[in-house]
Amino acid sequence: QVQLVESGGGSVQPGGSLRLSCQASGFIFSDHAMGWYRQAPGKQRELVARIFRGGTTTYTDSVKGRFTISRDNAKNTVYLQMNSLKPEDTAVYYCNADLLGQGKFGSWGQGTQVTVSS
Repeated sequence: QVQLVESGGGSVQPGGSLRLSCQASGFIFSDHAMGWYRQAPGKQRELVARIFRGGTTTYTDSVKGRFTISRDNAKNTVYLQMNSLKPEDTAVYYCNADLLGQGKFGSWGQGTQVTVSS
């Protein structure tokens, strides 16, 4: 079955950095676009960054120039490097295979909490 295990979150001050990792299993990782999503309290989950099979990346406007998504197909892992973090980046971050901007698999992981606060 599909398993998605996110890690790397934490509490940082504004301007700080974090690197998130997501270990995936149960599907052919290299055949799928992968996405990082986030859900802030009281808000819907949103797609933050996406990386296609060939390495092309897309980002939501609010994180462009600050976040970088990457993948290692040999390790079935997708990463999100987050720099210049802002309080509005505070959310639970999830990964999933991406399908038209939505998570493909219903079995989401537990997510990893990112808190940006002074």
